Amino acid sequence: MPRKKKTQEETEATASAESPVETVETPETPAQEPEPVEIASQTSAETDQTPATDSETDVSAAESATSAQPSSENAEPIEFDEAAEQADETETLPRYQPRPPYASDLDVDVPPSPLFSLDIADLEQMTLSELRELAREVGLSGFSRLKKDELIFRLLQAKAEAKGYMLGGGILEITSDGIGFLRSERMKPGPKDVYVSQSQIRRFGLRTGDMVTGQVRPPKETEKYYGLLRVEAVNGLDPEAAKRRPHFDRLTPIFPNEQIKLETKPHILSTRVLDLIAPIGRGQRGLIVSPPKAGKTTLLKDIANGMAANYNDLHLMVVLIGERPEEVTDMDRSVEAEVVASTFDDPVEDHVRVAEMALERAKRLVEGGRDVVILLDSITRLTRAYNLVVPPSGRTLSGGIDPAALYPPKRFFGAARNIEEGGSLTIIATALVDTGSRMDDVIYEEFKGTGNMEVHLNRRLAERRIFPAIDIERSGTRREELLLDQDTLQRVWLVRRMVSTLGNLEGVEALLDRMRKTRSNEQFLATLHLDI
Repeated sequence: MPRKKKTQEETEATASAESPVETVETPETPAQEPEPVEIASQTSAETDQTPATDSETDVSAAESATSAQPSSENAEPIEFDEAAEQADETETLPRYQPRPPYASDLDVDVPPSPLFSLDIADLEQMTLSELRELAREVGLSGFSRLKKDELIFRLLQAKAEAKGYMLGGGILEITSDGIGFLRSERMKPGPKDVYVSQSQIRRFGLRTGDMVTGQVRPPKETEKYYGLLRVEAVNGLDPEAAKRRPHFDRLTPIFPNEQIKLETKPHILSTRVLDLIAPIGRGQRGLIVSPPKAGKTTLLKDIANGMAANYNDLHLMVVLIGERPEEVTDMDRSVEAEVVASTFDDPVEDHVRVAEMALERAKRLVEGGRDVVILLDSITRLTRAYNLVVPPSGRTLSGGIDPAALYPPKRFFGAARNIEEGGSLTIIATALVDTGSRMDDVIYEEFKGTGNMEVHLNRRLAERRIFPAIDIERSGTRREELLLDQDTLQRVWLVRRMVSTLGNLEGVEALLDRMRKTRSNEQFLATLHLDI
């Protein structure tokens, strides 16, 4: 072959020369002095195509050695052997490949491929044992103590982290521009909010108050907020299923027909009295009318603890508007509920935003068939905040309140209802009276006939340190026959007649003393029947 003949001629010319580096010239290579490794690799490539003799290999090794040492005219043969060995090592060593970053982590923590093809709808259909088996394959720790919803969230979090993202979420607030933000810190704007685009809102039919969970990326250099890349769940459900949910305003409201029992411990008399005198049902719209320092906040706390202790299916929210900061901390620590607050030193815009976000959040849960309870303290301060926020209508009622400021809190309070299709929204709000402000009295008069349950607290009972200071004669529930059985209802009417006969103060004190001697309402009503 011509290529082989050319190689032999070059080899003979090189071997007959005194200085191989100066005399070797090939037309294929440029007129530069080649480096040793390149000559060795070129010779190796040529010998792969054409069988090389021992002399060719020795001469190539000699060229490499003389290139590194030009003054080796009298070099001994042993130096050529060493150069040949070095050339062989150069030819056989693999090229260095850099190690990929986080290679060890990826080998250990990456979940198996089935997890990447599963979404929340697939995980919801799996049993708890199947989810635990999947968590074991993924490598999660502590999954045996998690509930099904918590385990699904952990699996989605592992899926997002394996792809290099984070799993985040929050309560969606849609602005007037059509974009959305996921609020994480008690439904208030914060630095950790996640931006949601208009296309995502339209695609999944998202609404204000939705709890959105998905894959989130950190903000870039020119961005301020985190970005939502993929929607994994809406209110704990598959995003496609959330698109088919009904609207809250189109649901059918009915009277409350299932009582929420608040009785827990024998010495907590406030909840025991409410169960008899003013029972609360699912979907109740209740108003606690209280003068200052009559124990309304303590009563709300007892109601919340009673609901949390007796029912696991209720989603409990405590909304504090214009309260003291220490009251917020105490409520947050003593109640197992979602506490949303805006203290009195916050702007009135925060009061309005927090209340509206809490209401929208409750509506979204009711649309999914959940039973939600909102404890609002207080509707008087909320109305005062709206009086400063809404544009003035040019008319003013007694006390200096604008009529336009009464509509938003009425819309809030009127959202409480029992749903015929399933689910309910219960709202128990407090209203302040006898504060010395004419505006507070006007606000109470506007809300007095809107509720279907009222509890009045008596200042004279509170001054005598008789707690709970519940006015038995003025407190009650509309259509209470739907909540209490006939036998219990007859005995409750008997209690009312006894209190009316003894007088309000003495009758309430006698009732509380008698209830302290029994361990439950059932036992109390039984002893009352025996005395008759």
